[in-house]
Amino acid sequence: MEWRAAIDAYCERTGPEFWSEPLNAASNLAFILAAILPYIAMRRRGWNDPLLSALCGIAFCVGVGSFLFHTFAERWAAVADTVPILLFIIVFLYAAMKRLFGLLGKWAVIATVIAFGLSLFARNIGLSIAGRSLNGSEGYFPALALLGGSALFLGLLGKAAARPIAIATVIFAASLTARTVDAGICPYIPVGSHFIWHLLNGAMIAVLLSTLLHHGRRQDQS
Repeated sequence: MEWRAAIDAYCERTGPEFWSEPLNAASNLAFILAAILPYIAMRRRGWNDPLLSALCGIAFCVGVGSFLFHTFAERWAAVADTVPILLFIIVFLYAAMKRLFGLLGKWAVIATVIAFGLSLFARNIGLSIAGRSLNGSEGYFPALALLGGSALFLGLLGKAAARPIAIATVIFAASLTARTVDAGICPYIPVGSHFIWHLLNGAMIAVLLSTLLHHGRRQDQS
């Protein structure tokens, strides 16, 4: 594998220059703010929540990794972009099982493994059917389904967290739309729409972390 191989995947990039994607690069500030603000809110309350702190740290890494990808635009930077995203999904799933659904101990781990495994299976099925017809967004639809399903089940359980998780689902659906149409609108809007994916995902992460802060505060720490 050539780690320095160039990647030109988004409408805004027109050359190999570091700042060839200024909006895509700068919009990663949304992830940084989404990570810092909930952490500050937690600390102002005098709380020390390792799980929430870890998620804030991972969200910060999402912003850094995405910034690297949209500036260097090389294969190694793509890995730096995708690994924190994957890690955030896994850790948030666990946090949701433990803090929002109230599963105890090993059951939160088991539920996380099952949910993530099913999402990977659905992703592979989707990729085999759709290929890259949705501009590379195919792999994110299982995550959207997980989020929407969580909102539905939380609602059925009468949990207050159902509403913000549903809002996060709507935001994520809008962000996926922006990511998907980036190449299609390129002839008409030269900067594309990928930066909107960043802005909306930053908002979604802020909602998710805020939900844990307000509705999932240390229900079970075992």
